[in-house]
This record gives sequence, C-alpha cells and structure tokens, in this order.
Amino acid sequence: MPITEVKTMIGETPYVVTMDDGIHQWSGDEPIEQGGADTGPSPTQLLLSSLGACTAITLKMYANRKQWPLEEIEVWVSLNPSGKAADGATEITRRIGFKGSLDPSQRERLLQIANACPIHKLLTGNIRVATTVQSD
Repeated sequence: MPITEVKTMIGETPYVVTMDDGIHQWSGDEPIEQGGADTGPSPTQLLLSSLGACTAITLKMYANRKQWPLEEIEVWVSLNPSGKAADGATEITRRIGFKGSLDPSQRERLLQIANACPIHKLLTGNIRVATTVQSD
C-alpha cells in the first residue's frame, strides 16, 4: 500500500524542515532572501517537483508497457511564470521533452498520458484540506 502520510518537523533553525514518511527522510528550507538558509528546496519547489516526478514516472511506465523507444524524459514545471493572474488564479506550466525515436502520434499520446498522472489529477481536481490540532 502506498504511503499517504508525511510528517513534517521544524526545530530551532529557521526555516529548515525535515519530512519523514516512515521510510524516507528529506528536507526543505526557504531561500536566504526569505530568512532561510537555502539548505533544501522550498515548499513551492517541493510541490512542483511532485508534479514533475509523477509526470516522468507515469510516462516512463506507459512507454515501457508499449515498448516504445523512449530513452529519456525531461519535465520542467513552473509556478506563475507570467506573474500572478489578475483574477488571482494560480497557473502551473509544464513542458515535457522526449529523447528517443518517437513518431508524432506517440508524442501526442504521451501528452495525453501526462495529463492523466495522479498528481496532475489531484492538482486539477477539487481539493479539501482538513486541519486539526493534535493533543500532546
């Protein structure tokens, strides 16, 4: 069963956080200009990397199943590349590069598959965040 909970901890060092899913540990931080030490990716970078990683993995799995000659995938993900929209909406852009002898129809199909990756569906769906305070 996939891990669906991550614990995030922060101590005395502003704003270094450690994330732990019970198996893996990783860290995040804020850039120096935001008061952090820039020892890890920012929360925004972590979110964007989730979409990039999910996209690349989903495409690689699909291409492998189809036995297509896809050698490498590069995914670039940006948040509000043109600045915040006048209506307050958030825009995420994603560019995907393929290396391999793919024909145009295979490339088009991979674009469709990218839009079906689980994180893409999560980010474009209806999201609710329920927050409670844990007792000591």
